[in-house]
Amino acid sequence: MNSPMPTTLNGPAGVLEILAEGFDTPFNGIAIVCHPHPLHGGTLLNKVVHYLARSCRELGLASLRFNYRGVGKSEGGYGEGVGESEDLLAIIDWLTEHYPGTPLWLAGFSFGSYVALRAAGLRPVAQLITIAPAVNRLDFSDLPIPNCPWLLVHGEADEIVPFAEVVAWLETVTPSPETVYLEGVGHFFHGQLPQLQTHLMARLGTAAARINRDLKND
Repeated sequence: MNSPMPTTLNGPAGVLEILAEGFDTPFNGIAIVCHPHPLHGGTLLNKVVHYLARSCRELGLASLRFNYRGVGKSEGGYGEGVGESEDLLAIIDWLTEHYPGTPLWLAGFSFGSYVALRAAGLRPVAQLITIAPAVNRLDFSDLPIPNCPWLLVHGEADEIVPFAEVVAWLETVTPSPETVYLEGVGHFFHGQLPQLQTHLMARLGTAAARINRDLKND
């Protein structure tokens, strides 16, 4: 049995509020899930973030959601994506110290995709998941391409981050991620969250099985 996870961790701008699930049972990896924009109501309780975390647990991973600096009970103030990425890096480093050798997955929704993608270029990551990356709100062009498997999901009817802008950005990305484009789906996946989870389970099941196999062979 693993030790209970704390409800807060220390970040570079102060205490970070976290919600850790699945750490009290055996797991094959840890998925850290990043929420949408903190200045537009984004928190660790966002429904897309919740579905991401739940999907990862069904794949055999523990999940960890956290509030960026200045959100909920987390200390500090808005960091324009860079500060939030530093919060994520602090959590990654804590998990690496306390769960050495455990594969880490990073996932993010909208603004959280920028946070996760930026961190994935700076730390070893087993799998990256970006949902509706906000390429029209933040400068994704300066982010390094991660050296790990990467799944990107976007709705073709996204009213916040136009689908065409995501496609145009991906034309500049080499190697490009595995993509899932969902017809008729908007930015917030209203009424479509079960469909999102189905695609995540189908596309990521192989990755989870591979990690489980590698752990058993170590």
